[in-house]
Amino acid sequence: MVSEYLKLVEAEIKRQPFGSQPKSLYEPIRYIMALGGKRLRPLLTLLAYSLYKPDVGKIVKYAAAIEAFHNFTLLHDDIMDKAPLRRGKATVHEKWNVNTAILSGDVMLVRVYDMFLDMDRDLLPQALTLFNQCAAEVCEGQQWDMEFESKGNVAEAQYLEMIRLKTAVLLGFSLELGALLAKAPPRERIALREFGTHIGIGFQLKDDLLDVYADKKKFGKQVGGDIIANKKTYLLIKAKEKARGKDKRELAHWLQAKKFNTQKKVNGVTAIYNRLGIAGLTEKKIAEYFDKGFQKLESLPDTPHKQNLIQFTQDLISRQS
Repeated sequence: MVSEYLKLVEAEIKRQPFGSQPKSLYEPIRYIMALGGKRLRPLLTLLAYSLYKPDVGKIVKYAAAIEAFHNFTLLHDDIMDKAPLRRGKATVHEKWNVNTAILSGDVMLVRVYDMFLDMDRDLLPQALTLFNQCAAEVCEGQQWDMEFESKGNVAEAQYLEMIRLKTAVLLGFSLELGALLAKAPPRERIALREFGTHIGIGFQLKDDLLDVYADKKKFGKQVGGDIIANKKTYLLIKAKEKARGKDKRELAHWLQAKKFNTQKKVNGVTAIYNRLGIAGLTEKKIAEYFDKGFQKLESLPDTPHKQNLIQFTQDLISRQS
C-alpha cells in the first residue's frame, strides 16, 4: 500500500508545473522537488486519510503541497547552513546562486497555498489556520537552532523544544491534515497530530545518534559531521552535563580547538561519549518519545489501515541510515 501511495505522490509532484517564466526562477523548484527523499510527510497524510476513507487519490495534491513546503524549508535552510549538497546533489544556491535560491523558495511557498485553494470550502479555513501555525513554528525552530550555534550552553529542554518546532510539528500537521480532509472526529485528529509530533522528536534524536554511530556504508553522509561542527545535539548536551575531570577537560579541548584533524576529533569525542554512556541515554530518550507516540494511537479504532500506519512508522524507526 505505501508503495502505491508513493507512486501517487511522485506522479503528482511531476504533474505540478509550479511556474514557467523566468525559467531561472522555476527550474530550481523542479530541481529540488525531483531530488527525491523519503516523501515521509505526504505519505503520512495519505495514511491518516486512509484510516477513514479509501479514495486517497482525491487528496494527493494536498499531500504533495506539504512536500513542497518541506522542500521550501530545506532550500532556505541550505542557504543558512551554507550547505554544498542536498541528497548527494548540489544545493540550489550552489547550482544557481543565493539570490535565486531565496526567490525560488519564496515563490515555492506561494505555490503551496495555490495547491490548497481548491480544497473543500468547508475545510479550507481550518486547514490554512493549522498550516500557518505549523509553518510559523517551523521558522521559530529554525531561528532557535541558529541561535544555539553561538550559545555556550543549551539545556536538554531547550533542545527538545527546538527540534519539536523545527522538525516534529510538520509531521504532526501532515497526519492531522489527512484526518481533517477525511472529516475524522476532532479527538482523533488531535491524537494523530500528537502521534506525529512525538515520533518526529524521536526521529530527530535518532538522527543525532546515527550521525555518530551509523555504519558509514549505510549512512549516506559523513559520520561524525555533528561532532566536527560542534553541533549542539542531544548527545553533546548530555555529555557536557555528565563529564567530569579528564573527560570534561578533553571535551572542552575538542570544542575549543580551531585547528584539528577531523578524524581524531570524531574519534576523541566519540570515545568520551562511550565512556559516559551517552548512546544508551539517547536510545532511552528515543524510545520514550516513540512510546509516547504509539500510546496516542491507542485511542483510534483498530483497523488494517491503522496497522499500515504503525508498520510504516516502525520500519522508519528501525532504519540504520
